Amino acid sequence: MRRDDQIKLGVFLHPAGYHEGAWRDPSVPANGGVDFEHHAHLATIAESAAFHFIFLADHLSVSEPDDASIARVSRNERFEPITLLSALSSRTQHIGLVATASTTYSQPYHLARMFASLDHLSKGRAAWNIVTSGSMFEAPNFGDRQLPDHKVRYARAREFVDVVKGLWDSWEDDAFIRDKQSGIFADTKKLHVLNHRGDYLSARGPLNIARPPQGYPVLVQAGASDTGIQFGAEFGEVVFTAEPALGAGKQFYATLKDRARALGREDEEVLIMPGIIPIAGRTKQEAFEKLKRLQSYTHIDVAIGAADRWLGSVTDLRSVNLDSLVPKSLPQTNFIRSRQKVLLDLAAREELTWRQLVRLVSDSHGHLMVVGTPDEIANVMVDTFDQHAADGFNVLPPTVPDGLKDFVELVVPELRRRGKFRSGYSGKTLRENLGLKRPLNRFTQGV
Repeated sequence: MRRDDQIKLGVFLHPAGYHEGAWRDPSVPANGGVDFEHHAHLATIAESAAFHFIFLADHLSVSEPDDASIARVSRNERFEPITLLSALSSRTQHIGLVATASTTYSQPYHLARMFASLDHLSKGRAAWNIVTSGSMFEAPNFGDRQLPDHKVRYARAREFVDVVKGLWDSWEDDAFIRDKQSGIFADTKKLHVLNHRGDYLSARGPLNIARPPQGYPVLVQAGASDTGIQFGAEFGEVVFTAEPALGAGKQFYATLKDRARALGREDEEVLIMPGIIPIAGRTKQEAFEKLKRLQSYTHIDVAIGAADRWLGSVTDLRSVNLDSLVPKSLPQTNFIRSRQKVLLDLAAREELTWRQLVRLVSDSHGHLMVVGTPDEIANVMVDTFDQHAADGFNVLPPTVPDGLKDFVELVVPELRRRGKFRSGYSGKTLRENLGLKRPLNRFTQGV
């Protein structure tokens, strides 16, 4: 298959916006995290612009290291993603619905059933962002003193995804005949019991819901460590990554596609969609004024807390001299390894001080941030796409709803003028809209 010449677009919906200071902006509803109508409004904006999907992140804990940070952030008040997207499925018709769920602190049967339900509720628009828990604060919420080792988390994740896919295949597509005359509801010749027993998991099956409309919900993956890249090459159909530099983005893109090919997968089966934070203004000065205002809302405790989280606690940022250079080499920790590497490599390449790195993390969390006019933002996006560093982007509006509206009203028309983004939906399911094949049932292949 030939690579599509148009950019794929998702939107990362944080209730306030992606910038650490977003919730303090006068345009942002302070209670947005628990306001369903706010989320429905954002979904409507994204769907009206023909975005491919809504993306919801998740953490299974409060992630800040201390009360000073917890007191000043808004992220600890938000809906569980599958619950929210199930509700949004009734308020949308076309846009894909991507929910994050951890393989470290979940059971396959539960997640298989919930995502199958979301796919049925949405008529084939569900996707699962597969993550392994990367925060030290999650472990105690599930009876562990510390997170399992990075390699163990990924080994469990590999087995976990295989089990979930097997459970989705419990019933063949036409197994439920629902024949009132004969009194036969299901054809048990088309029922398959998984009976999985592995190194980390055990699940008998079958799932007590019909096979999802898409076969499987679209599988999204967001790890960029070496182990994460291999996992994405094996399972990911959409890969979300943080790549703030074009050269590194091209290298990541080529590496992941090469590994996927080595596993027998086609390039079009793995869509790489890095995050982008667009701060758009009708002039460059207007755009930078928006960024400066958000920075003024961000307390130093919040900035340090965010840096500590995304850097995986590589050092004690409350005691380090913030005006000293970030060391060229730091020991890797067991937390969020891929983002650690992106940020520390960037700090080494640009010879940043800790203060500069803390500000960068607060502004972008390591994603590509473009501050400028619609033309300048579109230039970066098209160049990144054309140079094979991306198949599309997960747009992270700095604030919502205004930051999302700015992108939709200013940047999307510019992308369309260049023939790089669609004006409507071409398929009924998320798979169809992304150009992804519907997977065969493992129990019927070769039959």
